[in-house]
Amino acid sequence: MSLQRFQNRCLNWLARVLCMGLLGCSSGVQSDHDQAPPQASHIQKSGSENTFYSFKLKDIDGWPIALSRYEGKVLLVVNVASECRFTNQYANLQRLYMKYRDQGLVVLGFPANNFGNQEPGTDAEIKEFTTHQFNIMFPLFSKISVKGKTIHPLYQCLTNPETNGEFGGPITWNFNKFLINRDGKTVARFPSEIDPLDPQITGAIEAALR
Repeated sequence: MSLQRFQNRCLNWLARVLCMGLLGCSSGVQSDHDQAPPQASHIQKSGSENTFYSFKLKDIDGWPIALSRYEGKVLLVVNVASECRFTNQYANLQRLYMKYRDQGLVVLGFPANNFGNQEPGTDAEIKEFTTHQFNIMFPLFSKISVKGKTIHPLYQCLTNPETNGEFGGPITWNFNKFLINRDGKTVARFPSEIDPLDPQITGAIEAALR
């Protein structure tokens, strides 16, 4: 075999190897546009989903509860405490719940220690206290913050005028009360001083239940 023919064979073999390698690479790799988008864990909810029902919190026993389970109910949302001068309102909150629950009312209690260190206990201690002292049967949640830099996003939504309109504004003390209708919209707000069985509250609840 002449040197020229040998060189030509080597060049042809090398060209085939390079071609097969390029084809193999192009068939085995997807472009960025062909791949599925990454599932980012920090994706935020859209503005349309920023509603009361979009939040999830732990209940007093530590179980995660999506507030969407209460869609279609009338809700009385209360920040509660065990050592407050308004703590006895627990009794009438329970009476209110028992009176209207079959019509669709749910009282939701959110323990908070933001005022005068009046809810210092653990979730277990809070549950024991409310069970033995007031026989509470309505849902209670794990202790959260309802004001300041550590405010829970739920209460940030409830107290922000941009998200809760005329019913926004800081929580003033334990046992502030938000009344939320069946569509998840706040329709009334009551200060700590107004007892749960006051006609202002019962009248607003009955109107929302209709």
